[in-house]
Amino acid sequence: MAEDIKTKLERYKTAPFDSRFPNQNQTRNCWQNYLDFHRCEKAMAAKGADAAPCQWYYRVYKSLCPSEWVTTWDEYREEGTFPGKI
Repeated sequence: MAEDIKTKLERYKTAPFDSRFPNQNQTRNCWQNYLDFHRCEKAMAAKGADAAPCQWYYRVYKSLCPSEWVTTWDEYREEGTFPGKI
């Protein structure tokens, strides 16, 4: 499985189609991948495992989300006022 993820990350160019978000507006897709990345990192850290598989979510949200949103969300997480469940 790790090889599949590494191969996918090497070929990654932009966010692939996600059937959960079929419309042009990708705001929800951005938000979900941001949450998934931080949940994945948290889960991997709890297991003491390598967080490399989480890089998929990172790359997707970095390509979809405006940098201002990410900066704001990171600040909220640091302050403990982030509205999402991570």
